[in-house]
Amino acid sequence: MTMQSKCRGMTLIEVLVAFVVLSVTMAAILQIFSGGMRNARLADSYSRAVFLAESKLAAAGIERPLVPGEEVGQITDMQWRLRVQPFDDGGAADRQLMPSRLYLIQAQIGWNEDGRPRQVVLESLRLGLRQ
Repeated sequence: MTMQSKCRGMTLIEVLVAFVVLSVTMAAILQIFSGGMRNARLADSYSRAVFLAESKLAAAGIERPLVPGEEVGQITDMQWRLRVQPFDDGGAADRQLMPSRLYLIQAQIGWNEDGRPRQVVLESLRLGLRQ
C-alpha cells in the first residue's frame, strides 16, 4: 500500500500572481510616500518664504525710514523684493494737513522648487512721516 502525501505546495502561477499583487501595492505605497515628502518639502519652503516676508515687513520703517522705493536682495535660495509706495487714500491726508501718511509696503519672495518658480507676496499699511 502506498501513501500519498496530503501536503500540496503553491503552483508557479499562484506565486507569480502574488508577486505581481505585491509589486503593484509597493509601487502605489512608494508613490504616495514620495508625494507626501515632496509636499512636506514644498510646505517648508512656503513657511520659510512667509517668515522672510513677515521679517521684511516688520523691519520696514524701523531699520530705515519709510521712503518710496524698492530694495532687493537674496537670502540662500530665495530672492526678496521690498517695495514702499504712498498709499492712495483719495487725498484724505492732504486735506487734513497731517504730518504723516500711509505707505503701502509689499514684500515679495521668489524661489524655484522642482524646476518651477514659486512666489509669496505679503502687503501691509504703515504710518510714516510725509516726504
